Amino acid sequence: MSATDAKPYGKVVENGTQAVEVVNELKSTGYGFDDIFVLAHQKDRTDKIADTAGTQEIGIKEEGLFDSLANVFRSRGDELRSKMTSLGFTKEEADFYEEELDRGKVLVIARRHT
Repeated sequence: MSATDAKPYGKVVENGTQAVEVVNELKSTGYGFDDIFVLAHQKDRTDKIADTAGTQEIGIKEEGLFDSLANVFRSRGDELRSKMTSLGFTKEEADFYEEELDRGKVLVIARRHT
């Protein structure tokens, strides 16, 4: 995370429908496409919710090349925690959110660039 990035906002929701609602609320308060991400424990579920909500995936731009490549060899849980910390969450926050994703919940993340 660069010094110009603000602390991220994370909200755990029960399902994709609630995630879309939260994304729409964030967009109405000024967050843009590049500022909002969704994560679910299953990659295909993340992709589907991101497509429906009109958000992007956490990629090389957010993670950096090394972490993005390393994720190929990580477990899904380790990959998710890496993605979250790349957006500015602490290790403890990432551990908490990853446990919520293990329970089938969805994480909506918003981050403003300053």
